[in-house]
Amino acid sequence: MYRFVKGAFFAVFAAGAAVPAYSADLIEEPVIVPVVVGGWYIRGDIGMSNQYYDGLESDLFSQPFAFGWLDSGGFSAAPTFSVGLGYEFNDYFRGDVTVQWRGKSDFSALDWVEFAEDDPVYSNQYTGKKSELVFMANGYYDFGTFSGITPYVGAGIGGSYNTISHFTDVNPQNNGLAYADDDSQWNFAWALHTGVGFQATERMTLDLGYSFMSLGDARTGRLTNVDPLNNPDNTGVKFNDIYSHDFKLGIRYALN
Repeated sequence: MYRFVKGAFFAVFAAGAAVPAYSADLIEEPVIVPVVVGGWYIRGDIGMSNQYYDGLESDLFSQPFAFGWLDSGGFSAAPTFSVGLGYEFNDYFRGDVTVQWRGKSDFSALDWVEFAEDDPVYSNQYTGKKSELVFMANGYYDFGTFSGITPYVGAGIGGSYNTISHFTDVNPQNNGLAYADDDSQWNFAWALHTGVGFQATERMTLDLGYSFMSLGDARTGRLTNVDPLNNPDNTGVKFNDIYSHDFKLGIRYALN
């Protein structure tokens, strides 16, 4: 009887000792999800522009008469679309080159003119459209990732191809009309960026950003009056120092 109890005791002890070893075989090793750091990425953004400028300029405005602005003018908001290719150097520094199309923005302004003292005061209603094609090289500093969110700042330099189209000058009191040919010109452009990135997947980051864009000047073609008797030579109308506050939503996708 003693030998039976002793044998049973050792059998139970051996079985108990085997359970942890067997259980250890059943526990899977933790899965480590790799985080993509460094390497190439592509990006795409859509947004809205909020555009301003520093006044109109024309040799027609320097004629010997009283002149001023009832409405100094402004642009409507317009959509923006951009694509780019970038490289992430490390956890904090990255850079990209982008091509951005800035959609047509409506323009309007209203002046007043008095050709001689005690003459009637006339007005001119200016309308037109503006668009840009912008090429830019950008650099960014990422402050670090907190719960999948990465705030950043950045800056860029490049060139902007600015186009003024469908420009007209209407004088309602005299039923007068002048129009300008469409014209485009290159300008130096620069930008300041800030925003946050949201890590959506291992490779994909959603980007909610703001950019201040300085786009340089723009100009119409020659302004032509439909009345051939009142058609002085001129160099068109210049838009000085165009700039914009842009808000955009984008996606960055790591390629490696």
